Amino acid sequence: MYGRLLKLASMVLAEKEFKQDSLNFWNEPYHQASKWKPCADKKYRTTPGKPDKSNGYIMVSANGGLNQQRVAICNAVAVASLLNATLVLPKFLYSNVWKDPSQFGDIYQEDYFMRILKDDIDIVKELPPHLKPLDIEAMGTLITDADIVKEAKPDDYITSVLPLLLQNRVVHFLGFGNRLGFDPLPPHLQRLRCKCNFHALKFVLKIQKVGSLLIKRIKKYYAAPRQLDKQLLGDFAPGISPKQHNIASGPSRYLALHLRFEEDMVAYSLCDFGGGDYEKKELEAYRDVHFPLLIERLKNSKPVSPVELRKLGRCPLTPEEAALVLAALGFKPETFIYLAGSHIYGGSSRMQPFTSLYPNLVTKETLLTSSELAPFKNFSSQLAALDFIACATSDVFAMTDSGSQLSSLVSGFRTYYGDGHAPTLRPNKKRLAAILSENRTIGWNTFEDRVRKMIEEGQRVQLRGSGRSIYRQPRCPECMCRS
Repeated sequence: MYGRLLKLASMVLAEKEFKQDSLNFWNEPYHQASKWKPCADKKYRTTPGKPDKSNGYIMVSANGGLNQQRVAICNAVAVASLLNATLVLPKFLYSNVWKDPSQFGDIYQEDYFMRILKDDIDIVKELPPHLKPLDIEAMGTLITDADIVKEAKPDDYITSVLPLLLQNRVVHFLGFGNRLGFDPLPPHLQRLRCKCNFHALKFVLKIQKVGSLLIKRIKKYYAAPRQLDKQLLGDFAPGISPKQHNIASGPSRYLALHLRFEEDMVAYSLCDFGGGDYEKKELEAYRDVHFPLLIERLKNSKPVSPVELRKLGRCPLTPEEAALVLAALGFKPETFIYLAGSHIYGGSSRMQPFTSLYPNLVTKETLLTSSELAPFKNFSSQLAALDFIACATSDVFAMTDSGSQLSSLVSGFRTYYGDGHAPTLRPNKKRLAAILSENRTIGWNTFEDRVRKMIEEGQRVQLRGSGRSIYRQPRCPECMCRS
């Protein structure tokens, strides 16, 4: 789709390979970023303590993959506090999409989670014996996503859920996807959400150990472990003594890229990616099987053309587009790039334009041996945890879809723990589509300049806006402190 621009990129990168670039996207451009520090675990006098008596038990069976479940867990913690309830350690629903039977304790440290939040809410591993035999569905206290609106407000829970809890002593949320809004919410509940996400949820030792191994295979040189490394890897955070610095060989830094171009994303977008009739039929067949609700919605709505979808910024970035953005930003061909996610739609042939510009592309599958990966086989959420670690601890993180839960949570972690030294690159897909629409005529210098301005604007240090995710944008008084 972008043959001309890719040739220009290749020529320019070859010329710049041994030159020092005046712009450096390996670093945060705004020093204000370093003034924001983590403090969601700080105790405040105004924070209400736990009630003397619990109103009952809240059970949650969360759907989705690793990152959707993480959000559901922290929302459940906030709802439990709001309703003066005891939280039963959340369960994870088995999904035909993710096909992962993992439960909370397979991914996160249960006792650590309970200990960090013990001053805020009561958490138990299971219902007490006298409540286990209850038929929750027959009692009317099974609450599905159809029973409570998306982005629900605290009043919705007080009005519709609290009476059931007081009457039956237990409610069970089934699904619980995005069922608590970000605003308006009392400051202590926002802070509790942040404390849950950034402090209480620690990966189990098995994931930390292999995550650390993954980082060591990419990056051969280490400074002292950062706060970001310690939070995600615990005692397995890689480090190297001063005597070993001269012995270490290999790259001292790497870029992690979440290229959200898997078949599900591509099919759901309804966009055209240049693959002709074969691509069109293949994606239609995928939608018929995996997205029946989307098919029904399309029957009752006015169609939007693929061209218009691209103009609106609704199409996932292709590997070619991602490579062009990195080239415009001045990343050199020898840059080591960790590719997160599962199988890219179109496989190696679709990735060829990317790897022709950036050959040092690695994944968890290429860095780890089959025996090291074996304990994670058939556990997609645990594999996703390894991607989370590799992306969050990278020197630069580049996302291609800001709506992705992985990208959102990783960028939030880097903001929270990065101390102003964890840059994230966020292309504006609508602006990029406008730039790329001129791909047949635009000069490389103009392309480069417009892409760099787009990325720099996305890196500005801003307070969380009303209604924005506190997991993605933790710069706010409830989550972080400004020094």
